[in-house]
Parts: sequence; C-alpha cells; structure tokens
Amino acid sequence: MTSADRSASRLETPAAMRVLAHPTRLRLLGLLRENGPQTAAQLGEVVDEAPGTISYHLSKLASIDLIEPAEPRSADQRERWWQAAAAETTWEPAEHLDDPAQRAASSALEKSIAQIYAARYSEYVDAMPTLPAEWVAAGTTGDRTLRLTLDELAAMRSELESLMHRWQEASARHDDADETTAPVALVYQAYRRP
Repeated sequence: MTSADRSASRLETPAAMRVLAHPTRLRLLGLLRENGPQTAAQLGEVVDEAPGTISYHLSKLASIDLIEPAEPRSADQRERWWQAAAAETTWEPAEHLDDPAQRAASSALEKSIAQIYAARYSEYVDAMPTLPAEWVAAGTTGDRTLRLTLDELAAMRSELESLMHRWQEASARHDDADETTAPVALVYQAYRRP
C-alpha cells in the first residue's frame, strides 16, 4: 500500500507510540511529509545528524509502517529513498486510559508533540521581524477558556477537524513552484482543563 492509498496511519500499540515519541523520529516523519521522498543523507543535512543515525531512526519508523521505501530519484543505486506512508498519524488517547503501559506511551507521545509545537512557535516568534508584514498580519494565535458540555466539546472537535480538512484540500492544490504560497503551521487544541 503506498502513501497515496492511505491518508492516515493509526497507532494501536504502546510500542508503536514509543517509537514515534522520539523527537528525532517525529522530525524525520514531518520532513518526509512536508518535503516528499528523501534519503538518510539528505535528511541528515537538515536534522544535523550522521546518516547512520538517521538510517537507524528511519528503520524504526519503517518498523511501525509510518514510512516506506520510495522510488529512487537519482542514478546512485546505493541511495535508499524513503517516503511517508500516510499524510497523518492518528491514535485515540481515550482508548488508552485504562491500561498503564498504553497510557504511559500515549502520554509520552503527546508530550513530545507538545514540545515540538512549542519549539516551532518559538522559532516563528524569533523569525517574525524577518517575515513580510502581511504574512505576520494574516497569522493568528489566541486562546479562550470556554464552558461547554461534553457534547459541545465533541461537536467543536468535529468542526475543527472539518475546517482543517477543508484547508488541507486547498493546500493540496498548490505546488512548491507557486511563489504566492508558503508553508503554514496549523495547530489547534481543545481539551477539558484538569
């Protein structure tokens, strides 16, 4: 099954969640999704790790079917090309609350992702002075504390996911050569405060 055949990979086991919870692996998977097929050497230049280290992390991602071999894009037969197996990875934390091992693995993955979100936003804040003012003005961030019922929170989740998918379709209509577009991070969260 190629990445074109699947839009999402679903994590079911604590072992798979622990594999993905590693920050370097999260970054590699993100780079393959954003930039398409690449080799360990190419990824190593971006991540600043040795190709051997990158190859190890790629093999771990392949072991849980998050990435797969890609068609070579050069004549060098020694190069191994990789691509993301799906456009996104999902799991349902609520399904893992009753089992301590599953809960710990899900929690570790959630925390690793939160750290990446925080680091990316910090990079954006640092880069703001170098970005075109109209791009900064078009972006947004904010938070609200809402008082909702369980059903209302579930409905808001559904609406947010629908909104994200609509804009994901718009994104898919643009190619890298379109100079009027730029990568845009979309992060949303809605959860009951403890």
